[in-house]
Amino acid sequence: MKRRDFFKNSSLLVAGTALAPVTSIAGELSNHEDFAGKTAKNIIFLVSDGMSTGTLNMADLYLRRKEGRVSNWISLYEQQKGRRAFMDTASANALVTDSAAGSSAWGGGVRVNNGALNVGPDGTLHKPILQKFKAAGKSVGCVTTVPITHATPAGFCVNSDARSDQDGIALQYLDLRFDVMMGGGSEFFSAAKRKDKKDVLGLFNQKGFAVLTDAEQMRKGLPADKPILGIFHEDGLPFSLDRSQDAALAKSTPSLAEMTTAAINQMKHNSNGFVLQVEGGKVDWAAHSNDTAGLIYDQIAFDEAVGVALKFADQNKDTLVIITTDHGNANPGLFGDDENFDKIQSFKQTNDRVLRSISPGDTAKQVVEKIEAAQKLVIKEAEAASLLEHFVKLDGEGLYNPKKLPFKLLAEIQYKYTSVGFASMGHSSDYVELAMYGPGSEQLKPFVKNTDLHHMMLQACGI
Repeated sequence: MKRRDFFKNSSLLVAGTALAPVTSIAGELSNHEDFAGKTAKNIIFLVSDGMSTGTLNMADLYLRRKEGRVSNWISLYEQQKGRRAFMDTASANALVTDSAAGSSAWGGGVRVNNGALNVGPDGTLHKPILQKFKAAGKSVGCVTTVPITHATPAGFCVNSDARSDQDGIALQYLDLRFDVMMGGGSEFFSAAKRKDKKDVLGLFNQKGFAVLTDAEQMRKGLPADKPILGIFHEDGLPFSLDRSQDAALAKSTPSLAEMTTAAINQMKHNSNGFVLQVEGGKVDWAAHSNDTAGLIYDQIAFDEAVGVALKFADQNKDTLVIITTDHGNANPGLFGDDENFDKIQSFKQTNDRVLRSISPGDTAKQVVEKIEAAQKLVIKEAEAASLLEHFVKLDGEGLYNPKKLPFKLLAEIQYKYTSVGFASMGHSSDYVELAMYGPGSEQLKPFVKNTDLHHMMLQACGI
């Protein structure tokens, strides 16, 4: 079977959706056959971190039902554009990878152990791909909704034995002098929060970077003659749903699409081209918390960044767009009726925001009222009382859950009302979705290993 025939026969459309699809950016794109034999000048590599296929599907279904439009990612398939594959995401020491090993497979082209960044099991340092592209004269950078020092951006940039050494990764960025680095993680740049008390933001200023700490600075325009460091929040940026409902947060923190647009505009004037990694990192965090609204809305925010990338690629035929994830997480899905799923359209807060608003001194009735105000779900007082028990025990599960809040229990309660369920609170070994559009996409076979992308990117640019 020819690859183009495989792609055309691989639609992810879900039968029985209530609204007919409308044209999205992908409907305007050129057919992949136009790119055969051409060299990519630019690469935009988009990662929805921790995106199980159910996450991709539910975000698309949500958009079809609420807004009558198709997600940009699924529209690529619907319009039979680009190429599509499954990708094996294993690390060197496990079928279930973590984000450090997952990004290092792309970044260094070799599988490493979970927790390592471009350091092989034998201690070999593998040169990260953004360093290779910068040495070739291209502008390079990363934007993310989690700390810019987190595993996925770091996997494209640095060598480190431990992804947890985010203080050290911040200092490596200083020396690497990449063109655009934007996201969260202010604690790794602040003298008040770092263990060594170094004023790393001050060091970036001294080395000639334009340092941004507020989205309004970015929106006013970036200086063309300086590398950019944008650190807009402590830890990860706010979840997209919570940000959309809070005017102050929306003003001070950028969306992923805004950062993607700013980074492209900053680097597109380089005659040698640019390479940009874009990460929807809070998708993974929401999956770890079984937070349905956090998950779907952040996947949609990621899809808006996909739209920015595809629009640029349509206007600049020398741009390769790669869209994928590093691993599945929690394997969520819709397992009930449409009306329950539609209730998510009324959510104004994520489970993260809701649980942070509850205190051990609340009554069950007060918890019911808080959830109703935030999500229009009226749970039973007995269910609210069971939640309150865990505020005393502080035994909640989930990777990004320092307060030990009862995320799992709240998700189980919500399942009765939304029909969205989760298989776990951790990563999975699933083969994941991979789509490409632009010159170099003709290399893509129907099934690849994560390490293959490293070599495909270099080959696409003639390096």
